[in-house]
Amino acid sequence: MADNDVDHDLLAFMREALSGGNPLKAAPAPPKTHVLESAQYIVDNSIDIFLSRDHIMAAAQKIFTGMKKNEYGTGTWSTHELHPKAKDASTVDFIFTMDLLNFSFWSDLPEKEGYAVEYKGKRWTGYWSLVAALQRALDEGIPITSPYFWADSELCTDDVLRSVFRSATDEEMPMLKERIECLREAGEILCERYDGKFTNMIECADQSAAALVLALADDFPCFRDEHDFERRRVNIYKRAQILVADLWACFDGESYGTFHDIDNITMFADYRVPVILHSLHCIQYSPKLEAHIKDKKDIPSGSSWELQLRGATIWTVECIRREIKRLHPESKINAILIDFYLYDTAKEMQRIGVDMIPQHRCRSIWY
Repeated sequence: MADNDVDHDLLAFMREALSGGNPLKAAPAPPKTHVLESAQYIVDNSIDIFLSRDHIMAAAQKIFTGMKKNEYGTGTWSTHELHPKAKDASTVDFIFTMDLLNFSFWSDLPEKEGYAVEYKGKRWTGYWSLVAALQRALDEGIPITSPYFWADSELCTDDVLRSVFRSATDEEMPMLKERIECLREAGEILCERYDGKFTNMIECADQSAAALVLALADDFPCFRDEHDFERRRVNIYKRAQILVADLWACFDGESYGTFHDIDNITMFADYRVPVILHSLHCIQYSPKLEAHIKDKKDIPSGSSWELQLRGATIWTVECIRREIKRLHPESKINAILIDFYLYDTAKEMQRIGVDMIPQHRCRSIWY
């Protein structure tokens, strides 16, 4: 370049800098779900639920010991009898369908009379009733995990779906109408935006768990688990997060389960984990709320009590995770694995008849 030539690129760079801009544009900030920040805000502004630091610290060591003893890790997911064993796109479809419909299984009826699914000589209830129903439908040649099937109202009629989720008892699957609506909605969105393949959505997230959670919440109203609490919008994203966690666990952190930020996923605020955290005295309720839960009275979805329950559960598990990492910095335990362990432990305690506070009652598509 001659001395009298103008370097226009350099001039543009200098103008940008002198005008207050940033000529060296920073890399975009990594995506954040803000679930953890929402949970902390809820806890900081709660008046009916309290956290006990001493009991959280004691529980952390107890939980770590239990998880280590039972060798809890991603491999645990596939050991469950009903979970799919293949490591391919068909399993991705199964997991999406499963977590699309993974909500509200509790019943007012005695356990033997409530909704249940018979499959391969066993009777399944709760979450496992859904997984069993999906496996049964696939065995019967019904493409229940195909978005194109859900979107075809002539082929996939309401009567077909009622048959897919038929019960071994007189009680229909709870919130069946809402589940059918979720299937229809998701089928249309996946077919219109992602060529009917959830794997395409995973690829768009570029191996970011947070990005996939946010995409699910943005694209699908039935995953948009957002609420107002004390003049602030809070994000919970239970089903979107557990969908990502199930992919990670099923594929053992590889292939469709590769997420570089998986440890940013929180636990999944539902009915069962608060019960065991209460039994461990990590969370404590005001007399009014505790009496309400013990009397098995309904708590409206999105109400202050319900959001306090969910926010406190998320933040308590995060406190447990931090304490485990403080005591055992070499451990690879995250909030997802703690949630899986607490959920399974709570079910086992219920099975053997341990006296615990009842699950809170809230009909909701969010969990």
